[in-house]
Amino acid sequence: KEVIVYAKLPDKFKIPTPVGDYNPDWAIAFNKNKVRHIYFVAETKGSMLESGQRGSEKQKIDSARKFFEALNSKDSESEEQHIKYDVIDNLDNLMTLVS
Repeated sequence: KEVIVYAKLPDKFKIPTPVGDYNPDWAIAFNKNKVRHIYFVAETKGSMLESGQRGSEKQKIDSARKFFEALNSKDSESEEQHIKYDVIDNLDNLMTLVS
């Protein structure tokens, strides 16, 4: 009931990073209190261990975190419009991050 949009991001959705373009997996919008939306961009992994990620992949994920931090800081007055980004491996982790 909380999820209003759950979409696989197309290959053309790219975030520029120093080690090449990065394409996160999912965009999710949540309904909160019938008015406010929480936007979330996710990279899904089978394991949360960074040791399982290739070096360039970890760098792209770290760059994406900085990208969304900078994007959110430009519009700090409108916190409900901030876009959260993280790596998740299951629904419980996702729901913890957006709560």
